[in-house]
Amino acid sequence: MANMNPTQIFQILGAWQKFTQNHPKFPQFIKAVAAEGVREGTVMELTVTTPEGKEYCTNLKIRQEDLELLASLREMMP
Repeated sequence: MANMNPTQIFQILGAWQKFTQNHPKFPQFIKAVAAEGVREGTVMELTVTTPEGKEYCTNLKIRQEDLELLASLREMMP
């Protein structure tokens, strides 16, 4: 992200705003999780289901460097 120019940043922010308009529960979910305090050792799980019903699922255990990345991303969001 260090090589992003201001135009790219505004494009990403615009896309994020459109995404949150289309999926208003997602930012609420993120805020609720953040309020609880994601910390090292937290496990996040993501499941994707295709229209045909095929599922993909993964999880990850949060590390300190992940928290640093999340903090940087949070500073970029409006």
